[in-house]
Amino acid sequence: MPQPVLPMKPNALKELFKNPKPIIAMIHLPPLPGAPRYSGMGVDEIVEYALRDAEVLKSGEVDGLQVENIGDYPYLKPQDIGHETSSILAVVAREVRKSTGLPVGVCCLANGVIPAIAACVASGGKWVRAAEWANAYIADEGFVEAIAHHALRYRSNLRANDIRVFADVHVKHGSHFIVSDRPFEEQVLDAEFFDADAVIVSGTRTGAETPLERVVKAKQATSLPVLIGSGLNASNAESLLRVADGAIVGSYLRRDGKFWNPVEAGRVKELMAAVKRLR
Repeated sequence: MPQPVLPMKPNALKELFKNPKPIIAMIHLPPLPGAPRYSGMGVDEIVEYALRDAEVLKSGEVDGLQVENIGDYPYLKPQDIGHETSSILAVVAREVRKSTGLPVGVCCLANGVIPAIAACVASGGKWVRAAEWANAYIADEGFVEAIAHHALRYRSNLRANDIRVFADVHVKHGSHFIVSDRPFEEQVLDAEFFDADAVIVSGTRTGAETPLERVVKAKQATSLPVLIGSGLNASNAESLLRVADGAIVGSYLRRDGKFWNPVEAGRVKELMAAVKRLR
């Protein structure tokens, strides 16, 4: 059966960011209330924690910031994520946006796209990251299904269709064997058909380099922008961003490349210097 011809969407990255090849830097949060490793930090302390990294990242001239509850591991499935998580993500995202003036998005782990949309509506966020938008996989938290059918209706009910969806295909930290009878390129098309605004491709784990051949396949399969989802650094930025349209960067920008450490200004400067040479 021939594939349906999809209408061309406006390029979400061009609409959201001033520069080509935008770099979206992560605001990695400590464990939030309700998470196993939560230490008792108050909301004001969590906001201050986020703003310290946000100011360093802004000074390093990144293009956008994405707030994420990375400290909440082991992560819950979407239906089990509590209101305490989405509300704190909203508070932090709003303060980060107001403090830096940069475009801000939200990623709620794991695959908590609906809580992330809620947080964006409350904070003025511009996008969400979806780990499994259109198919299914086996993750650390178990079987994770597509969320597009529920998330798009939720977004529509809130009249929040300006919130973009950046959708992973073969997201990190999981096995995709259950969809292995369908080529990677078809699954990229699924994300586009289910109304994503950008496709994310990544390596196998947090900080793992994204394979260049996967970026090429994604670019060939879709008219949507393609983002690097893990492992971009100053050494590989030139090769990966010659093909990809931008990147989400977290671990590399932190001391020793560890996601739980503070952002280091030198690492941000080094990466952005490499990116600027490509623009």
